[in-house]
Amino acid sequence: MFLTALLCHSRIPGRQWIGKHRRPRFVSSRAKQNMIRRLEIEAENHYWLSMPYMTREQEHGHAAVRRKEAFEAIKAAATSNFPPHRFIVDQLDHLNVTRKWS
Repeated sequence: MFLTALLCHSRIPGRQWIGKHRRPRFVSSRAKQNMIRRLEIEAENHYWLSMPYMTREQEHGHAAVRRKEAFEAIKAAATSNFPPHRFIVDQLDHLNVTRKWS
């Protein structure tokens, strides 16, 4: 298929990188180096994550205070932009000008 395209100098139908008879992609030395580097980083991450920093007792509830403070800050920020309450008495108070109480 690719020999035909080379010899005929014309485009042949289909996509060359996908499909059953796709063009093989060769692995370069740079790609091998990148893959080895990624695998080494992954192995190091696995090593460090395999050893816990804190015990289960220390880890349980260690962020409860910080989480509560963050929630209170979010709640205060949400309520700070809330408009003040409006009452019907305040809205219709101008109608009570002529009302006389005995």
